[in-house]
Amino acid sequence: MRGTVPFSPIACLSRAALLRAMLAACIATLPSCAAMTPPPAEAIADLAPTGWLRAVINLGNPILARRDAASGQAACVSVDLARELARRLGVDVDLLVVASAGESVDALATGRVDVGFFAIDPARAATTAYSAAYVQIEGAYLVRNESPLHANDEVDRPGTRVAVGARSAYDLYLARELKAATIARAPTSPEVVDFFVAERLDVAAGVKQQLEADAKRLPGLRLLPGRFMVIQQAMGMARGKAAGARFLAAFVEEAKASGFVAGALQRHHINGATVAPAAAAP
Repeated sequence: MRGTVPFSPIACLSRAALLRAMLAACIATLPSCAAMTPPPAEAIADLAPTGWLRAVINLGNPILARRDAASGQAACVSVDLARELARRLGVDVDLLVVASAGESVDALATGRVDVGFFAIDPARAATTAYSAAYVQIEGAYLVRNESPLHANDEVDRPGTRVAVGARSAYDLYLARELKAATIARAPTSPEVVDFFVAERLDVAAGVKQQLEADAKRLPGLRLLPGRFMVIQQAMGMARGKAAGARFLAAFVEEAKASGFVAGALQRHHINGATVAPAAAAP
């Protein structure tokens, strides 16, 4: 009969092999599907007690959050993680956008948000339950070209005045570590270099990439080689919510292992932040 395809044992075997391969692929995906099962009701109640995931986004760290030039909306790695966590919880996300780390910490402490993105620091650990870090960022020093300072270990000297963003990770760290130098606080981290210039200070401390951008924007400035600290950037929530904290910690580990964090860094063209290693087993 015209148009009839003749019987072919080889074709039948190929189709059978294809079906077997498809079945094997489906079976192979079962473990990953199990990992995507809905979170426990207790975790949802802890992380989204209002029916929304309320997340604070700190624009004070432009490596992880900034406003999109076209839309004016908050964007970047922190926003991607907040939206993905909300999706996994099966709720919508409500973003509270703030200008500084201090405002971000206050928003969580006063219960206005459920989760946030913070540098891990012992000064905040009393009230904040951290995940492990999802990215690592370098903290660096910036000086004027004519400065006598040429190494990080030269900064901590009597008479040296260091500009930092108030209540930032660098502020908390340097307040503990500097013994002879003094700290002068700018309102926010993005304002540090302008504050340093206006006040004729000796050193500006902050995110290395932000300082590099400011050194290109303003003539006569240079970074000291290397870094003075590594910032461990994590997700955090209020303490006392065990189910939510467990789920948040697991979510961050999965986001690192699956390539979600690396993909977000690449998608937003972020240089200088690296995916943090997997958390050590408890």
